[in-house]
Amino acid sequence: MKILKKLLKGLVGFIIVIVVIAYIFDYEYILRGIRITYLTGHKTAFIDDYSYFNNRTIEKGTNTHPWEFHQDYNKTALTEKLEETNRNLGTVAFMIIKNDSIWSENYYDGYGTDSKSNSFSMAKSITSAMLGKAIMEGHIKNLDQPVKDFFPEFSEGLAAKMTVGDLSSMASGLNWDEQYYSPFSITARAYYDDDLPSTILGLKVVDEPGKSFRYLSGNTQLLGMVIEKATGKKLSEYLSDSFWKPLGAENDALWQLDEKDGIEKTYCCIASNARDFARFGKLYKDFGKWNGKQLLDSAFIAKSIRPRFENDKMYGYGFWLENHLDKDIFYMRGILGQYVIVIPEDDIIIVRLGHQRGPRLSGKSHPSDFYTYVEEAYKMLENAP
Repeated sequence: MKILKKLLKGLVGFIIVIVVIAYIFDYEYILRGIRITYLTGHKTAFIDDYSYFNNRTIEKGTNTHPWEFHQDYNKTALTEKLEETNRNLGTVAFMIIKNDSIWSENYYDGYGTDSKSNSFSMAKSITSAMLGKAIMEGHIKNLDQPVKDFFPEFSEGLAAKMTVGDLSSMASGLNWDEQYYSPFSITARAYYDDDLPSTILGLKVVDEPGKSFRYLSGNTQLLGMVIEKATGKKLSEYLSDSFWKPLGAENDALWQLDEKDGIEKTYCCIASNARDFARFGKLYKDFGKWNGKQLLDSAFIAKSIRPRFENDKMYGYGFWLENHLDKDIFYMRGILGQYVIVIPEDDIIIVRLGHQRGPRLSGKSHPSDFYTYVEEAYKMLENAP
């Protein structure tokens, strides 16, 4: 009994030391991360974790626009491979929209049409859309406006060349380390810390901006901060007014904040559902027009869904790009297999939300399950009655 008491006392003392060290060296965010992940049975961020953070509401409008249902709605069974993939990767929502009507829709694990889950990096595409809106409204001059116009912290050296377009197209040259599983990485700090502006404004531009693609979440976070400063609005409000209400979203959404009354994490973390996320796919497919109104400049969208760099054809401005099955595809993507996949030539939108995504294929910039969802959706459509 005495030995057990000594062990418990030693363990408590060790924990106290660790906590004190974390606070002294400004790593207390790691403790928050442990509390939110490991102490809830997870190993990393998860699709329902928005409830553990402060959030700001993205309000829907009074005039919602429900999706129409295709005449063949849910008449075609999912393929065996698709069912297996959904099961193995923990899909919670899988939807195929054909000709702007829901053609197939399936939910799993207790999720339904109104269930919220974390967008993760699909928020980057939405933030880029907000950039386009801010340009359209004259808050930002164009894609070539320097970031230094909004944040003088980036006025010296290479930083002075960095533009808002560089942030959207992942070409800033910032010294961000995109590591998701190291507790000491800046990515982990950004996710769990409570002072995101200080983290972002402390970044340095170490490579020539505007020359090549390098995927950095810090780019989109800084872009969000630029948009907030340019518009003078909280980003949840600006998103609501610019898109959520005009697109007729059926549910309020939540945008995760770094702290109470803080700033939105624009590189990630909009909690919504498959039907409302899909609206951005349709908006871009239709080059910014919704119900006869031009919500976003068509030229901006055309630029967004084409590669900026000849050697980095997998990305445009806020959207991933691929040619598969001889189809030009653009899509939104989140770290755990969140997708809004758009195939314009066949008027198809595929939405998948879930707990995991497939591994990256050798020589490819896209996860294996992305190809599965596209291929199996086409097989389903070919088997339609």
